[in-house]
Amino acid sequence: MSDREDLLNSLKIDRSAPPASEGQQSNKLYLFGISILIVGFFWWLFLSDDELKEVTTFTVKSLEMSDASATSILDASGYVVARRRATVSSKMTGKVMKVFIEEGMYVEEGQILAQLDDSTMKADLNYSQSQLNEAIRIFNRTKELAKDELASQASLDAARASVEGLEALNAVRKQVVQDMKILAPFSGVVVYKAAQPGEMISPVSAGGGFTNTGICTIVDMDSLEVEVDVNEAFINRVKPGQPVITNLNAYPKWDIPSEVIAIIPTADRNKATVKVRIALLERDERVLPDMGSRVSFLRKVENKSPEIVKEGVMIPLAAVAIKDDQSVVQALDGSKIRFTKVEVAEETANYARVIDGLKSGMTVVAIFDDELEHNQQVTVK
Repeated sequence: MSDREDLLNSLKIDRSAPPASEGQQSNKLYLFGISILIVGFFWWLFLSDDELKEVTTFTVKSLEMSDASATSILDASGYVVARRRATVSSKMTGKVMKVFIEEGMYVEEGQILAQLDDSTMKADLNYSQSQLNEAIRIFNRTKELAKDELASQASLDAARASVEGLEALNAVRKQVVQDMKILAPFSGVVVYKAAQPGEMISPVSAGGGFTNTGICTIVDMDSLEVEVDVNEAFINRVKPGQPVITNLNAYPKWDIPSEVIAIIPTADRNKATVKVRIALLERDERVLPDMGSRVSFLRKVENKSPEIVKEGVMIPLAAVAIKDDQSVVQALDGSKIRFTKVEVAEETANYARVIDGLKSGMTVVAIFDDELEHNQQVTVK
């Protein structure tokens, strides 16, 4: 029994120990609260730096109405093409040693794209250089002998001709060695990489063998334009310099101002069409080669009625949303979102005319985002 009593006594709480002072408890609570505040502050900084949302913006433009408007008189479809597009190859057949480019890389004119095996060409160059050095020595000795009339003029002329011939041969072999470096013919973007180290390339087709005919394909993105086929029955409606609106199939609501460059003076008898070149007046990285497009040829129509002046600014229709029966846009104040009430007077397929709430030069989110909040910080794409 004594063992059981001792065991039970050991489980009892000693009430005689003095309780912790209230000051110590308050200090512990104070330190705990400070710790929570510090952790919360740094967590807020972490979220504010890493979770800034990127938005696409649009600069509000003033509405300028003139006495002439444009109307579509003809629609056609075509593709985006590059006027400067090249598959870069070598002047002669060779083995690829190194390739310095990848798809999507931007290269400058004259930048090295690949290195071919030039060991044989360098050996030939060294041999011709040694022959040239020997010919120069012979020419110098013959020249000294000719001064003392110990060598004929014919021998001196022959030595001079030998030096000139070897200099020309040496220049050719230097150029051959230089040609083993494949250089970019113009600045552009690599859209296709055709060769790898160890492969053979040739400027001509190998007849179904394993020899490639190029290193890569380069496109000058500044030379992009649109080519469309116009039915020959309506080609009389198209003229060089005529204004055009281009819509890419990938971005059907994006109106790209364009104009006719030229009408190709030949017809396709199979399709009964005439090809027309169209220049894009706005450059944008979203425009890519071989994209499908649809164009509308415009004609200026003079307004005979009195001029109607319309006030307001123009913004994308997608930038406007309805909140509580009120039109609202997400304007940018520095890097923060400001919900701004606007008054829309007129809407088109792609744009809205706003007469109150916005001024020209302000920046708004191009497509209203329901996930954004008032005063939220964002970054601009």
